Amino acid sequence: MEKKFKVYIYPDGDPNTFYQKPRKLTGKYASEGYFFQNIRESRFRTEDPDQAHLFFIPISCHKMRGKGTSYDNMTIIVQNYVESLISKYPYWNRTLGADHFFVTCHDVGVRATEGLPLLIKNTIRVVCSPSYDVGFIPHKDVALPQVLQPFALPAGGNDLENRTVLGFWAGHRNSKIRVILARVWENDTELDISNNRINRADGPLLYQKRFYRSKFCICPGGSQVNSARIADSIHYGCIPVILSNYYDLPFNDILDWRKFCVVLNERDVYQLKQILKDIPDAEFVALHNNLVKVQRHFQWNSPPIRYDAFHMVMYDLWLRHHLIKY
Repeated sequence: MEKKFKVYIYPDGDPNTFYQKPRKLTGKYASEGYFFQNIRESRFRTEDPDQAHLFFIPISCHKMRGKGTSYDNMTIIVQNYVESLISKYPYWNRTLGADHFFVTCHDVGVRATEGLPLLIKNTIRVVCSPSYDVGFIPHKDVALPQVLQPFALPAGGNDLENRTVLGFWAGHRNSKIRVILARVWENDTELDISNNRINRADGPLLYQKRFYRSKFCICPGGSQVNSARIADSIHYGCIPVILSNYYDLPFNDILDWRKFCVVLNERDVYQLKQILKDIPDAEFVALHNNLVKVQRHFQWNSPPIRYDAFHMVMYDLWLRHHLIKY
C-alpha cells in the first residue's frame, strides 16, 4: 500500500473558508483536522489525477460549524461544491463517485451530505459516527476514530498493580444508555460511576487520572454511537467496555477488538458489574497487554508515523478501493 496507493486532492475551494485546510488539530474533532493535514504531508498524495486510486473531496463541515454556518446552508454549500467538481472534472462520472471520499468527524457533517444522494450512496464516507442503523454502509464507508488530542497525560500500560477500581465512567447523561448506566450503578461501591463530568475545580486532571486506576472504562454512546472516551481509554491503558448498539468500530476489518476490548449490547448494562467480575484474571491481563500494543493505532501525529491513526485510515481506504468497478 505505501508504495502504490495514491490519492488526488481536488484543488478547488478557498482555504480561508471551508476547504483544503483543517480548522484545528485539537478538541474532540481533531481526527478530521489531522487527516486534512496528514494527507498533504504523506507519500500517498499525488498531483496527477491519472495516477490516483481515490479522490479526496476537501470540504470541512467542522470549519463551517466554526464559522456559524447553519445546517441548511451547510447542505447547500456541500451540494454546490461537489456539483462544481462533477461539472469541471471527468473523474466523478467514471464511477458516479465510488472512487471519491470525504472526511468528517462532526455528526452534522454526515447530515450535510444529504442534498446529494449519490454522495451518500456511492462515495466513501469517512466518519466518526458510523452507525449502521442510520445509513452507514460498512463495506463501503470507513469508521474514523474520534480522538481528543493532545492527550493531557502520558500513555498508560504495564501498570496492572495500580488498577484497583473495577470500572469507571463519568459524563453527561445525553443518551438513554447513559441515563440507565448512571441510574443503575452510580451508588455502587465497586464501579466508579458519575452522572456528570468531574469538576475541574476539584483538582487538575482528576478525570484523566481515574483512567489510570481503573481496570475497565465504560464507553456508552452519547448523542451518537461514538465517543472520544474509547480512544482516551486506550491511551490511558484502561480496557474499553463498549456499550453502544449499531456501532461499526474503527478499523474493525483490521483489528480484532475483542482481543483488547469488551464489546457489549446496551441491554447488558444491568448485568455490567457481574460481566466484568466474571472475566478471569488471565484474560484481563491478555486484554491489557493487547491494548498497549494497539495504542499507536489510535494516535495522530504530524507528520504521520507508520501504523498511526492516519495510516490505519489509509489502509481502510486502500481496502475499499479494491471494491470499485470501472
